[in-house]
Amino acid sequence: MQPHRVVVLAMDGVLPFELGIPHRIFGRPRDARGRRLYDVVTCSVRPPGPVRTDADFAVQVEHGPEALATADTVIVPASYEMGPVFEQGVLTEGLAAALARIRPGTRLASICTGVYVLAAAGFLDGRPATTHWADSERLQRLFPQIRVDPDVLFIDDGDVLTSAGVAAGIDLCLHMVRRDHGTAVATDVARRTVVPPHRDGGQAQYIHRPVPEPQQSTTTSARAWALGRLHEPIQLRDMAAQEAMSVRTFTRRFREEVGVSPGQWLTQQRVERARHLLESTDLSVDQVAHDAGFGTAQSMRQHLQAALGVTPTAYRRTFRAGALSR
Repeated sequence: MQPHRVVVLAMDGVLPFELGIPHRIFGRPRDARGRRLYDVVTCSVRPPGPVRTDADFAVQVEHGPEALATADTVIVPASYEMGPVFEQGVLTEGLAAALARIRPGTRLASICTGVYVLAAAGFLDGRPATTHWADSERLQRLFPQIRVDPDVLFIDDGDVLTSAGVAAGIDLCLHMVRRDHGTAVATDVARRTVVPPHRDGGQAQYIHRPVPEPQQSTTTSARAWALGRLHEPIQLRDMAAQEAMSVRTFTRRFREEVGVSPGQWLTQQRVERARHLLESTDLSVDQVAHDAGFGTAQSMRQHLQAALGVTPTAYRRTFRAGALSR
């Protein structure tokens, strides 16, 4: 089995944090024999050599643009020196020549303002996309043909994926690992990286109250309570009661802290629970639906179809064997 090749395009002014995310996430997964599932390399638009970062150091890149022709996935991290790409929405001659090497059908992804490169190359025409909330208005103005959503962590549009800034790049890369190899592999990578295993792409970029004020109640206990009872019917009033709040106050506080409504969060957790059970157990689809809190197989089928685009049976067929071998 040949590992899936991920090529990361490093441009002058690249942010070191974003540049390192793909190597950290895709460099971890292994198959049952300990072989790498991904091969990750970094390239420049120039011949091999130093590439400036936005910090007080450069990085030595060992591959030139020819590496893009070998990619199964190309990832473009953020850069603060994109010149006409950022200012006018036009590719430089060197960048255009480099991107022309990408084979048709290659999966494309961007982290933060790397989206400007994909947009200027025309890869996002007529598609939804996102970027850091501070740059979304400019992105929409420069590229009116793109449907910019400034409120989400990342957008998966099949063969083209875009993410918001900084840590959202981790969420995007974990999402791609999860899409390629299932939730068990992605969760293991997240655990080794010491980050949350899953933040839904539709979660808000800007959470108004990430750290509660001293002496102020939070919704942490209610979430822990709900996670231990996903197989049971859970009412909003029951969650609010765990924090001794009114439903209205709890709903507002929950959205401020988590970025989505309690109902959306519960559905996300139940989908993740169903994925885990489908991968790691022999339980029937009806039993998985019950244990994940969907009640019926039909309800679970609808939610998985909406979230993943596949049925429970198709999901199990894709990821079951690999999960059991690890």
